This record gives sequence, C-alpha cells and structure tokens, in this order.
Amino acid sequence: GPGPGPQPLVLEFAPGPGILTRSLLDAGFRVVALESNLDFLKDLQSLESTLDGQLKVIHGDFFRLDPLAKGALKPPAVSSEKLFKTLGVAAVPWRADVPLKVFGIVPQQLERNRLWRLLFAMYECSSIYRYGRVELNLLISEKEYTVLTAKPGKSKIYQALTVLAQLGYEIELLHKEPWSSFATNLKNGGLAIPKAVQVPNDHLCLVRLTPQQHLFTGGLKPSNASTFIFMVKQSFAKPKSRLTDRLNSWSLDNCDTLLKALEIPKDASMCNLYPEDYKRLFEALQNSDMFAETFFHDEVLASTRTMN
Repeated sequence: GPGPGPQPLVLEFAPGPGILTRSLLDAGFRVVALESNLDFLKDLQSLESTLDGQLKVIHGDFFRLDPLAKGALKPPAVSSEKLFKTLGVAAVPWRADVPLKVFGIVPQQLERNRLWRLLFAMYECSSIYRYGRVELNLLISEKEYTVLTAKPGKSKIYQALTVLAQLGYEIELLHKEPWSSFATNLKNGGLAIPKAVQVPNDHLCLVRLTPQQHLFTGGLKPSNASTFIFMVKQSFAKPKSRLTDRLNSWSLDNCDTLLKALEIPKDASMCNLYPEDYKRLFEALQNSDMFAETFFHDEVLASTRTMN
C-alpha cells in the first residue's frame, strides 16, 4: 500500500455489497461511499465502524445529485455542494489537476440516460464539474463502451453521444470483466443482461473518463455548450444526410465559404465527420453572421429540459 502521507480520497457510488469498496480500501484509498439502498447501507455502516475513519458512508444516490426540484432535498437526493463540503474537496480551475476520482457501477436501467446527464453536466460545468475536471471510473456495459469509442462512418454505432464523449473526455479502458462475475454478487439473483443486437455486450467495462483539459478553447464555452450539444444531436437525426443539406436546413446562405474554411468536403455525411470537425463547425457557425446565438434557442431549452 501507499507509504506515509495522506491517503488519496475517492468517492464511490452504489457500492452495493461492497466488493469494489473493499478493493479500494485495500489499495489504500480513503473512501466516501454513497449508497441509496437501505439494505446495503446497514452492512456498509457496520464495515465503517470497524475501520479507523478510512471509510465514510452516506445515504445518497449519485444519479440524484442536484435534482431540478427546489426546496430541501430528502435522501437519497443529494446536493453536490453539501457532498463536496463533506469530502473536503474545494473547487479548482478547469485547467488544474483532477480534484477528485469517482468510482462506481452505472445501473443498467437507464444507463444511456445517466451517461447523457453526466455529459451535460460536464459541458455546462455544473453539478460535480463546478469543482473542476472530476475523473469518473465507471463500470458500464460493453455496448455503451462500444458507442463511446466508435469511429466515424459506423452509421448505427457512431452517434451524437460518441462525438460529445470523445470531445469532452479522454476515454481509457482499464478492465473488461465478464457479466457472470457480477451475477452472483447481487441479492436479487443477478443482473438482467441486456442483449445487444449490433454490438458485443458480454462484459462490463471499467472505463476512465477524464474531462479534456483544453475542451473550452476556441468558441466553445460552458455558457453555449447546450447549443453545441443540440447542434450535434440534431446533426445525427439523419446521420446519412449530407453536411451541405444540413447547413441549408439551418438556412445558412454562405454555406460554401464556410465549408471551404473548414476544409470539409461538401458531400461529407454527418456520420462521417470526426468529433473535432463538429467542434470546428460550431466555432465557425459562432463566427458566421447568419448564426445568431438565439438560432436554436427555444428548441435547445426544450431539449435540455427533457434530458434532465
């Protein structure tokens, strides 16, 4: 284990029976565990009482951080501000080092939705990302890992989520574990393993998502990020449509000049653009006279609301 000196701190969510918790403790981490299930909570609290402050257990749900509802929060809803106070982690500038590492298994129900919510928070620097580039170490399905790391042109797999995740995060695969290892660990007799038709889904993948230090360079800022997200989502509504048609549908009449400046071939289809192309396109649109900030405004707000 690590020698003398402070133990590095991690936030673990949904520890369940505490298998990952014990590995983290053995590796010498100080662990703050957020658990929403009361059965698991009792076991974790008894483990907490046997350790000398190395584990702190909190009744809460990582995916109910900062709900939109106003008023006092009842557990398992938690405010990130209160959580970070408890953790003793202060906000740092975006370019600084990672202020906190988070570990956990993303529940299979609504997995995609949960990944979207994290992505929104990251681009808008809200919730946990108000504190800087929080590093996520997530166990996700192989299916979603395949989407996150897809290459342009794979029309079914490469999608808006792919583009935004690859631009926003450095994505590293740390470990692949067969589903069967997890099935026996759960009280309810195993996970319902979703069958994926187009992509392999035989493993859970431990994936490290570190927010990109240089994400907010050029024209992209937390304040216009929801417009960017919406632009990318709209572009994938018809992934095979050509970029020129898409730009025309946004009634841009200086389309050719724009494409020349971007050095993107006119007949490129939306699913063949690289993530960087989308960022460059957005930045060029920001600078074009035709593209007012208000352009998508009403649609963006409606779409952001339904996401959250």
